[in-house]
Amino acid sequence: MTDMNKEAISVLNDLIETSKDGQEGFKTCAEDIKHPELKALFTQRSADCATAAAELQAAVRSMGGDPETSTSVSGDLHRRWVDVKAMFTGKDEEAVLNEAERGEDHALKAYREAIEKINKHNLVGIRDLVERQYHGVQRNHDQVKALRNQARARS
Repeated sequence: MTDMNKEAISVLNDLIETSKDGQEGFKTCAEDIKHPELKALFTQRSADCATAAAELQAAVRSMGGDPETSTSVSGDLHRRWVDVKAMFTGKDEEAVLNEAERGEDHALKAYREAIEKINKHNLVGIRDLVERQYHGVQRNHDQVKALRNQARARS
């Protein structure tokens, strides 16, 4: 396996963890929220993250690598912290949306760092996939932020 393949696989595996974190994070948000439209949105976003992870895993396999299959330790810790915080603050709409936005901030950062590595190492074979997914993460972030701002304005 070439060094470029190893670097590309490393970048993709990092994003698989990020996507798995998003999948679990949105699933948790869907479980924690009562508003039916938000519940449906979070359930769909969780499924979208699962699809993104599957695409990344397929790309890793096509390069001869072993794809990541789990969430990150930091994502697991964040979800546990959210659960503890929710016990004390309640699981109101704004609080859940705040945590969803925080998760999307993390995902955006991970994708930006991946794109920097892709450009630095000229990993053109994975650029289109990562950039397409990055734009999806940006849309998710912007939508969650707008919903959070609406919830904040109502409270």
